[in-house]
Amino acid sequence: MDSRIGFGWDSHAFKPGVPLRIGGMTLEHTEGLAGHSDGDVLLHAITDALLGAVAAGDIGSFFPPGDPRWKDADSAIFLNLALEEIQHAGFGIVNVDTTLVLAAPKISPIAGEMRARVAELLNVEMDQVSIKAKTPEGLGLDHVAQAHAVVLLERVRDPEDLKSMSAVIQSQRELEDVVEDLLTQVHGVPKRREIVPAFDIEDIT
Repeated sequence: MDSRIGFGWDSHAFKPGVPLRIGGMTLEHTEGLAGHSDGDVLLHAITDALLGAVAAGDIGSFFPPGDPRWKDADSAIFLNLALEEIQHAGFGIVNVDTTLVLAAPKISPIAGEMRARVAELLNVEMDQVSIKAKTPEGLGLDHVAQAHAVVLLERVRDPEDLKSMSAVIQSQRELEDVVEDLLTQVHGVPKRREIVPAFDIEDIT
């Protein structure tokens, strides 16, 4: 099979007193999104879509909400793990199509910047990433943000493409350390060195 399709969905309620993180960006808004991590609903949906495309489970399989290491964690860590998984399976990203559903803030004025940020995190070109936004008219979901994501993967035949993906992942040293620990648990890949938790250990709220 030379191509794979993955679908991801996530939802978080708005919560006062926390920053609003969507698409790897901090947005100006009166409320953020509740979650054990930073609540980045868009990155969560994309991560699940990537993992699903290679039948690797979902975010909860690798980052259980009961693990205090992921309290307030940057969701780029989760996305990085998904990139490791599709690389391990021998696939690369063809394109990513996403839809955000939320009443506010308005996404269209910053959609280009958000696409660029997501493309950077995925190590793809901006024209391979689509981000659309809709309002939840008539659904009674004005205090909730949802994200839908569909990804198309293609088997990588040129080893240089895999090396390119690895270079981007390895440039994020802290993220690589966390992913290495997870790959040891899931795939039995030996750790090269001891992993120091990247986040403070706190009780779950």
